[in-house]
Amino acid sequence: MISQEQFTKELALIIANAIREDVGEGDHTSLSCIPADATGKAKLLVKDEGVIAGVEFAKLVFGYIDEDLKVETVIHDGEKVKYGDIVLYVSGKSQSILQAERLVLNAMQRMSAIATKTRSFMDLLEGTKTKVLDTRKTTPGIRALEKWAVKIGGGENHRFALYDMVMIKDNHIDFAGGITQAITKTKKYLAEKELDIKIIVEARNLEEIKEILSNEGVYRILIDNFNYEATRKAVELIGDTCLTESSGGINEKTIRKYAECGVDFISSGALTHSVYNMDLSLKAVE
Repeated sequence: MISQEQFTKELALIIANAIREDVGEGDHTSLSCIPADATGKAKLLVKDEGVIAGVEFAKLVFGYIDEDLKVETVIHDGEKVKYGDIVLYVSGKSQSILQAERLVLNAMQRMSAIATKTRSFMDLLEGTKTKVLDTRKTTPGIRALEKWAVKIGGGENHRFALYDMVMIKDNHIDFAGGITQAITKTKKYLAEKELDIKIIVEARNLEEIKEILSNEGVYRILIDNFNYEATRKAVELIGDTCLTESSGGINEKTIRKYAECGVDFISSGALTHSVYNMDLSLKAVE
């Protein structure tokens, strides 16, 4: 996984690019009708229900726009919210609040939806050892926010990108000439580059799992698109040799059954690519 320093840099890039995109040369609406020295206060209002996420990110945005803006947090990241709840208050220059408004809302609406879906998956797994993982199926440019939201919702992050973990999937295997060839070449490459990163290998059937197990140095086996019976057999076959992960179209109706097969992790792209934004708004306090 990426370091905290890398993650902080990602957030800074997201904020700078989003403000460049949205504010550009200036918020002409606010500049034209609101005095530069006017001050005000606004509240972030919930018009939905679920798990709130993005409060700490909102603070970063407000601080980036204007370090003199003051934020009062009422509800924290990871807490459940309902219609009518007030998450935070922000006070200071009115122009600054308005410049930050859209980025704060866009980010928090998206992050809260992801956190809410993740929490619902976690609730379905209660009593099992299985943990929920996200994937790289994220919105381009804001992966750090979406993976942050998964953590807030109680899930765990898979690899952040192509550089922090090796994941040998079906195409890699086919292009490399087979499973053993792909694993052997990968271990040689990592040794030559002096890279200390984990290796995950995807299996399409039980025979491939047997071949993966004949190689050392695999951190986790991705049991991809197996049915329940085959998944149970795969888990039994793998034992304690390495960790196990199920994936492939697993949803709310099937996730519990896959967990009961004994896998350590279940990865789901739906956590980040199939959510409906939580309805939030920022309203002036009179």
